[in-house]
Amino acid sequence: MTSMHASLLATAVALALSAAAPTLLAADAQPWMNKARTSTQRTELLLQAMTQEEKLLLVFGYASGDQLAQVDASVIPGVNAKEVITKVIPGSAGYIPGIPRLGLPAQFQADASIGVRNPYLERTSLPSSLATAASWDSRVTEAGGRMIGLEARLSGFNIMLAGGVNLAREAQNGRNFEYTGEDPLLAAEMGAGLIRGVQANHIISTVKHYLINAQETGRNIVSAQISEPALRMSDALAFELAIEKSSPGSVMCSYNRINDVYACQNDKWQNQVLKRDWGYKGYVMSDWGAVHSTVQDANGGLDQQSGFPFDKVAHFGKPLKEAIDDGSVPQARLDDMVRRILWAMFDKGVVDHPLGDAKTAGAIANAIDYAAHAKISQQAAEQSLVLLKNEAGVLPLSPDAMPKRVAIIGSYADKAVLAGGGSAVVTPIGGNAVPGLGPGGWLTQVWQPSSPMKALQKLLPATQFAFDAGTDVAAASKAAAAADVAIVFVHQWTAESLDAPSLSLDGNQDAVVSAVAKANPNAVVVVESGGAILMPWAKDVKAILAAFYPGANGGEAIARLLTGAVNPSGRLPLTFPASTDQLVRPQIGGKSEGPLFTVRYTEGAAVGYKWFDLHGHKPLYAFGHGLSYTSFELGGLAASQAKGQVTVKFSVKNSGNREGASVGQVYVSAPQSAKWEAPRRLVGFDKLALKPGQTGTSAVTIDPRLLATFDEATGEWVIAPGSYEVQLGAGSDDIRATAKLSLTGRRFTSAQLRR
Repeated sequence: MTSMHASLLATAVALALSAAAPTLLAADAQPWMNKARTSTQRTELLLQAMTQEEKLLLVFGYASGDQLAQVDASVIPGVNAKEVITKVIPGSAGYIPGIPRLGLPAQFQADASIGVRNPYLERTSLPSSLATAASWDSRVTEAGGRMIGLEARLSGFNIMLAGGVNLAREAQNGRNFEYTGEDPLLAAEMGAGLIRGVQANHIISTVKHYLINAQETGRNIVSAQISEPALRMSDALAFELAIEKSSPGSVMCSYNRINDVYACQNDKWQNQVLKRDWGYKGYVMSDWGAVHSTVQDANGGLDQQSGFPFDKVAHFGKPLKEAIDDGSVPQARLDDMVRRILWAMFDKGVVDHPLGDAKTAGAIANAIDYAAHAKISQQAAEQSLVLLKNEAGVLPLSPDAMPKRVAIIGSYADKAVLAGGGSAVVTPIGGNAVPGLGPGGWLTQVWQPSSPMKALQKLLPATQFAFDAGTDVAAASKAAAAADVAIVFVHQWTAESLDAPSLSLDGNQDAVVSAVAKANPNAVVVVESGGAILMPWAKDVKAILAAFYPGANGGEAIARLLTGAVNPSGRLPLTFPASTDQLVRPQIGGKSEGPLFTVRYTEGAAVGYKWFDLHGHKPLYAFGHGLSYTSFELGGLAASQAKGQVTVKFSVKNSGNREGASVGQVYVSAPQSAKWEAPRRLVGFDKLALKPGQTGTSAVTIDPRLLATFDEATGEWVIAPGSYEVQLGAGSDDIRATAKLSLTGRRFTSAQLRR
């Protein structure tokens, strides 16, 4: 960071903290500050005390950056835009002014799901959300959320734009790394853990991007076409469950259209489904640049326009005031918008825990224990990396069977590990280890300065390591031939606004792996990617480790798994296809610019492994797959029901000679009369850490929506009567036990489940 930026940041954060501290008056003058009252009661009291101008302040948000200097303050009632510039934290996501008269703090917004994103702030990065979803353990994502939420608070932020749970419908989606897999239950559980962790710091987290934002190509002009039942049982179900499990203060609506209506003005999905059917109490904020009108968006359920001037028109500024004055937007609608924002600020602790504890930006930065936070990130990676293949026990590279010479090849493994690009990328502690790559600007590739090679050298000090850049096939082959073991690091960089051009690795990486496999019988591949990739060399190498984007201490985590200091326990959160012919759409459609276009999601709710099951495709590596250095026996499966609630119990025994963790995965297959979208669904899972010879037991309660289909005509979930099969597996393709379950017919609504 330059001295100018540091000075600017220090000044801005100090001003932000000062502005955020509420002016406390006597309790009787500000009854909404009484913590003994409920969030709803406090909200109503404060709402009654607000002027119209103050209400309008809360529904309009600013971006940071030079764009604000061009804003005409006259379009925004009650605010001088030039004054706002002095309060916005440079490089942050955005800002909403506070109201000191009422003790209401300003809102300072930070991206994103894996850490505090800011080009001027070096902060700790978690592994990508897809990576931590591979832990199949919400305790991992919750611990990570607590860490990045604390860094956000100590950096002067009280809102974090975290919690992406969009399903991985498109294998090439550039933002799959920000999301939590292809199954609605897994995505919800993992996303909810992160949100709970973030909000434990008395800040608001979003859940995003609502709804069916499945590709980056043409994200502003694409219409996602899908039936309501299919959407309710897939992408919408992930959001519904995540919201119930974490109560995020805000929902961020997406760029795309849903059945021809823009998400941020979609009455069906914002008013009728989210707020009415699901009973959501928080507010809907727009993604930066996703607002297209004043009246339609306000009446369609959008509560806060975010990130102006990313939207070219300040729709919720002067135009909203005029729309309320002429009645095209009812006064009651503005009151509801403000009510929802206030409720979130009270309920998540933003009002009661102002950002006024630290006095200077320096004090804030010094309060962060970066070493401890890097360890949290490392532990998350260690729980999440997936061992896909381990032939002939080539791994672990333990001191007991120490190779004398190891060749490390490719992907800057002597320096760093890769991160995904866009608004989720975190500026690393120590800076970008491999600068100057990628398209540039906000899409510059970021490499976390955590070297797998250096970490391996520390763990295996008696082994000789040699590095080859992997840019030349012949040189890589020669390096591999001179070693006892050759470890090839391959990578696929993906980013917001850019879908992957294909699932094949860039450049000559596939050729390098093939050459190394021919030159060395002990070839190991470590994959750093934003999602699934094709592996034409999979049969030729001895071992494959899927690292995804492993975070701030990813190099250390990779080394500890390769050497056996940590036993791999990650399981795939999405399917790795054997070829693109197995995908619903072998290529993402549309263009980034031009006329509006449509993508028809003809697979409906049959996303990921469900599509593969439905069509009998054998993937390269299945959803839920993952190996260990020990072995597990799964059994004792029993399913029971009481008062309409189904519970599944099972046992897991560590039958090997090493401590390790297993993920028991429960699937259910329905009778044909149920008319499910696919032969089976994931309905529950549990991760157990066990010592050698130890047996653990699990009890999983099945959400009834996972056993039902959605009836659009009545708005009800419907469980068909009949005999169901409960399956216990170590992966979706590795079923170890089955049991029968007889269910009676049942109809219910989501609202009835909340009672």
